[in-house]
Amino acid sequence: MTVPFREATIDLDAIADNVRHFRRLTGVEVIAIVKANAYGHGAASAAVAALSAGATRIGVAEIPEALELRRQGVHAPIMAWLHAPGERFEHAAAQDIEVGISSFDQLEAAGAAAAVDRPVGVHLKLETGLSRNGIAPADWGRVLAEAARLERIGRLRIVGLFSHLSNTSVDDDRAALAKFEEGVATAASFGVHPEIRHIAATAAAIDLPEMRLDAVRIGVGLYGLSPFDDRSSAELGLRPAMTLRGAIAAVRRVPAGTGVSYGYDHRTDRDTTLVLVPLGYADGVPRNASGKLPVSIGGRRFLNVGRIAMDQFIVDVGDTPVSIGDEVVLFGDPTLGVPSAADWAEAADTINYEIVTRIGPRVPRRTS
Repeated sequence: MTVPFREATIDLDAIADNVRHFRRLTGVEVIAIVKANAYGHGAASAAVAALSAGATRIGVAEIPEALELRRQGVHAPIMAWLHAPGERFEHAAAQDIEVGISSFDQLEAAGAAAAVDRPVGVHLKLETGLSRNGIAPADWGRVLAEAARLERIGRLRIVGLFSHLSNTSVDDDRAALAKFEEGVATAASFGVHPEIRHIAATAAAIDLPEMRLDAVRIGVGLYGLSPFDDRSSAELGLRPAMTLRGAIAAVRRVPAGTGVSYGYDHRTDRDTTLVLVPLGYADGVPRNASGKLPVSIGGRRFLNVGRIAMDQFIVDVGDTPVSIGDEVVLFGDPTLGVPSAADWAEAADTINYEIVTRIGPRVPRRTS
C-alpha cells in the first residue's frame, strides 16, 4: 500500500461514538460544535457524523460557516454566535440559521431579518463573567423586554438562553452558573421562556453535572480530545478522531558532527540516519516544538531534530532501518502506540485544541 505524502485521516465513527458517549453521560441534548472547520476535522462530514449519533443541533462561530454547511446539505438546526459589527441576518434567516445575540443592536437586526410567517430563531447570550461577547447584566432588562416583544409579534423565536464558562475553577464556574440563573429568572419575568438553556462545554459537561441544564455544547470532546491536563482521552472514554501521517521523503546517513536544518541548532553526536518528513509549519506543525516533537516510525517513537521548516522537518532514527516511502505517524490515538495531540501540545507549550485546529489546508483530509 502506498503511504500518502501527507494526510490527515478522520475517523467519523470515532466522532459518532464520542457523541453517543456524551449523550449517555449527560442525558441532555448534545450541540455538536464544528466551528473552524470542525477543529480541523472537516465541518460537513463531522456534522453529519455527529447528527447520525444523536446530536440535535450544530454550533459554529460565524454565519458564513453555517451557510457553507447548508450548501453542503446539512439541514439540522445550526446556531452561529459571533458576528461582525453591523452584521445583518437576512441570509442567515433565509437558511433557518439560529443567531446568537449579544447586544441590543444584534437583537434589532435579527428582528429586522424576519419575514412573514418566518421568525428568526435566536439564542440570547448572557454575560456571566467571561468578559467576552454576551449581553451585559446592565442591559438585560432592555434586551429581554424587546426580545419578548419581538417574539410576541412573530419576529423572533427565542430558542435558547446561553453563556460560557471560564473553566478557571469549580467556584468560578458555579459563580457564573448562579449569574446565569439570575439571568434566566430575569428573562422569565419579562415573559422570555427559551426552549433550551446551555452553558456547559466539554469540560463542564464531564465534571459538573449541575451545568448540563437542557443541552451541552461539545467541541473538543467531539473529536475525542481531553479538555484536561491530568486526564487522557482514554480515561474519559473518548476516541481521538484525527491521525496525521506522512511518508519519509528522504533518508540520509551522516557522520557525527553533521549540522541539521536551519541555523544548525542541532549537530549529530554520532554516526546516524536522518529522515525527512514532508510537513512543516505551513501544515500546522508547531515550529516552537523544534527538537521536541515526537513521531512514530515503524512502531517506534522518535523526536525531531533541528528547526522545523515551512514544509519539512528532520527526525534522527539512529541505526533503525528505514526507507523512502515508510509511514510516519505524527499523532493520532495514543492507545495505538502513537504520539497524541496532547503530546504535541506539551512539546509546543499549547493545548491539543490548537494542534488539531491548525492543521493546514495543504494536508488532505480523508474520512474513514
